[in-house]
Amino acid sequence: MPTVRATIKPNSRKGPLVEVADDGTLTLYVRAPAVEGKANKAAIELLAAHFGVAKSSVRLSAGATSRFKRFEIDT
Repeated sequence: MPTVRATIKPNSRKGPLVEVADDGTLTLYVRAPAVEGKANKAAIELLAAHFGVAKSSVRLSAGATSRFKRFEIDT
């Protein structure tokens, strides 16, 4: 079960988009606002599409209220 580190950018006009940094960290640009978990849900959907897995295979493991998050992905 790989762990992915990501920085989330809510309310982004650039998104939905995933950028991969040289160190392997992801930057997730989502259009959803950071209100009531909407940005987290959008980030999970974006990661699922990026890795080609079901949304239920992606779990937020740390950083629910932070811009810096960790996700676990079941492959």
